Amino acid sequence: MTQIKTESAATYDIGIGGMTCASCVARVEKALKKTPGVLSATVNLATESARIEMDTAEVTDARLRRVVRDAGYEPRTPEAQAEIGSASPWAGFMPIGWGLLLTLPLVLPMVAQLWGQHWMLSAWWQFVLATPVQFVLGARFYKAGWHALKAWTGNMDLLVSLGTTAGWALSVWLWLTAPEGHTPHLYFEGSAVVITLVLLGKWLETRAKRQTTEAIRALHALRPDKAHWLGKDGEVDVPVDEILEGDRIVVRPGERFPLDGELVEGQTQVDESMLTGEPLPVTKALGAALTGGSINGDGRVLMRVTAVGHETVLAHIIRLVEDAQAAKAPIQRLVDKVAEVFVPVVVFIALLTLAAWMVMGTNFETALVHAVAVLVIACPCALGLATPVAIMAGTGVAAKHGILIKDVQALEVAHRVQTVAFDKTGTLTAGQPRLMAHVPAPGQDAQIVLALAARVQSGSEHPLARAVVRAAQAQGLAGPSAQKLTAVPGKGVLATVEGRQLLLGSLRWLQHEGLDIGVWQSDIDALRSQGVSLSALAEHTDAGLHALVLLGFGDEPKVGAAQALSALRERGLKLVMISGDNQAAAEAMARRLGLRPEAGEVLADVLPGDKSAQVQQLRANGQVVAMVGDGVNDAPALAAADVGMAMGNGTDVAMHAAGITLMRGDVGLVGAALDISARTVAKIRQNLFWAFAYNVAGIPLAALGYLNPMMAGAAMALSSVSVMANALLLKRWKP
Repeated sequence: MTQIKTESAATYDIGIGGMTCASCVARVEKALKKTPGVLSATVNLATESARIEMDTAEVTDARLRRVVRDAGYEPRTPEAQAEIGSASPWAGFMPIGWGLLLTLPLVLPMVAQLWGQHWMLSAWWQFVLATPVQFVLGARFYKAGWHALKAWTGNMDLLVSLGTTAGWALSVWLWLTAPEGHTPHLYFEGSAVVITLVLLGKWLETRAKRQTTEAIRALHALRPDKAHWLGKDGEVDVPVDEILEGDRIVVRPGERFPLDGELVEGQTQVDESMLTGEPLPVTKALGAALTGGSINGDGRVLMRVTAVGHETVLAHIIRLVEDAQAAKAPIQRLVDKVAEVFVPVVVFIALLTLAAWMVMGTNFETALVHAVAVLVIACPCALGLATPVAIMAGTGVAAKHGILIKDVQALEVAHRVQTVAFDKTGTLTAGQPRLMAHVPAPGQDAQIVLALAARVQSGSEHPLARAVVRAAQAQGLAGPSAQKLTAVPGKGVLATVEGRQLLLGSLRWLQHEGLDIGVWQSDIDALRSQGVSLSALAEHTDAGLHALVLLGFGDEPKVGAAQALSALRERGLKLVMISGDNQAAAEAMARRLGLRPEAGEVLADVLPGDKSAQVQQLRANGQVVAMVGDGVNDAPALAAADVGMAMGNGTDVAMHAAGITLMRGDVGLVGAALDISARTVAKIRQNLFWAFAYNVAGIPLAALGYLNPMMAGAAMALSSVSVMANALLLKRWKP
């Protein structure tokens, strides 16, 4: 059992064995919810697990396990649950193998009759072959069915055990009461085939379930078991679980980084594709952040550990995917309510079928066969699997491509989104200021004054200072740093370069110090209309401040953002950019991104605290709204939207507030997230349609005598397998 504690409650994940259909899910949920101290319980048939939120003071691990066992199911340890997930593809096939061996001699004579051959076994041999299948291989159905009866509910096992026992008992009665020398038609083969086919169907389901959880197992496999710890005695291999925050560990070329950390020695390229979906290696220099699970390139590096255990990015990702797969979609709650009354209704229909055929003058033998067919074909296995397997497959393949869906409701709603609202800075733009313009004062050389500005800024880590240095380096302009550097908080810096006294800072400050900015007035007006931030470099001379260069800073659209927005518009979506910039600046950036301010696609002058109000206004207009953001100030807007999408390059606060996290800062993943939502919901609807249609069509056909128990058993097994196979088609999805 896995426990996640919060201040007032704890959430437990517990494995449950023995569940076979949607009715089992409803029964376990009901039992858990009745337990004192349990706040909520969600049971998932596909993962064979329950997620229980509880008051830690009132309920214990042992109590929950006892409740599950009393309901007739097996509580599994985390180790047993993990073993099932990683079992061999042929695990559990032995009973099916024995069932096939014992059933084949019963079925072959019936097939041979089609070609005029009479190989029918004696009643004694039919009894000897069918009885072990009925009561040894079929024991699981009796056990689970008995527990269901004790709880005054029904499930798939009860239907199978009732139906096959009726067929076996009828065959024994016909055999023992037959006149001497007369061999009656027996139904041993029907009961044996039904049990074998149901076992085969459940085994194929289990195999398919393991494929749906591959995403989780692949993520777990990313973390190495050992780390090369750098201790007092040099490099020592120790288990990763023993590493502490602040430890220094060595990572060799080609190895995976065991934990999150900071690069403190060496340089390398890192493959982060399994975590972000980004195929290209990322260059890492000193001080760069390293993510556990990513693959080191060709450099031997030393890292300082910054996060261990549940605090690592990989653990967070695994938790998000597990949460999504364990959660129950709103549509599934309706299915559970139907399943709760389904089995009793089917038993009633089977009894009605028996009575109706006998009233019409049919003998008891034929009437019972038709009733058995109703019981067998009505098993609600496919109904219970239809939604969870599609969700597991959809969230799993999305995680593989860098889209983490932690909220199943977001997955179910995203395909209905009509309006997508974007934060500007860091979401649609690079979020890093760039030197957009440098305008030398009359008589000044553009390269010389830019080099002077870079030398003044070379010791600063301020984003605008780094932008100046990068621009100078791009033109091959380098030189020693300034001397006597003095920062003036909120205004700029004073520095000496080769004896020249320089001031670099805001225009307001320089004007206050006596600089005449009139030489740039037309440039200032033009740049400000484009939303460019301005500063200037001036020299202090005996005649006062002398203008050198006007510097204009602006953000750049993210690579591919314009194309991604265009693709969203082609899907028929309304697009809106929300920005705190003034109207002119916001519109200038919007046009560079391909947005249309004249069509209302720009909301400017929005204060950080007002973003959520803008999202709520969009929703008030009847639109289903998705909000995409990356910053702390975006969190309220992400929570206010129908679907919140956080950029993975943003803050943890934003990612906690959003239902979907895009692991790369790629706007194109927004469309991909909407697409996987649409495809997953389509699979859920397809599965539910076929599951319901199968029962709606199958039960009347069986009741009217068009299906015998063997055909019903084969159809039931096929329905569950087809639902699983349909959901697994999602694994082929690519953004």
